Amino acid sequence: MSDPECKVSLCSKLGLKPLTSENLLFYYAPAQGVLSYTALSINVMNPSLVLRIFPKRDITNILLFNTLVGTGLYLYNRPHLAILPPKEKLVYSAFGAVTFSLGSVLIWAIIRSVVPQNVCLCTVCGIGSGLALIKIGKSYSNTVDSSVEKKP
Repeated sequence: MSDPECKVSLCSKLGLKPLTSENLLFYYAPAQGVLSYTALSINVMNPSLVLRIFPKRDITNILLFNTLVGTGLYLYNRPHLAILPPKEKLVYSAFGAVTFSLGSVLIWAIIRSVVPQNVCLCTVCGIGSGLALIKIGKSYSNTVDSSVEKKP
């Protein structure tokens, strides 16, 4: 079972990438950011549910931090930022991550104020809107990336 080819094929069958520093930063950290973002949507839309799971600790800031890191690393590695110096890439990706994450929190707060106070409904609205926003953000990034001339 220590055959490297067996491990690679198992990883590829599961849709996972090998553990390299680049994959950790630009594949697994953004994936973990999506999980935190989804949990953040539940936390904002239905704080009582999260308090039942974590009664002694408010995890909002942890979820927000992980969301920011994941989103920021995702944006930092996008082709449309590839030609920029690292400092500019960092500023733009941080701006995008903060704008996306805090904009989402604002949207969830507005949705929460108009949706009836039903635990299941609030949770579904949070997760559904969060997944829709992720899909829109990914599509937007792909569109911007496609407008950049590809280097041979």
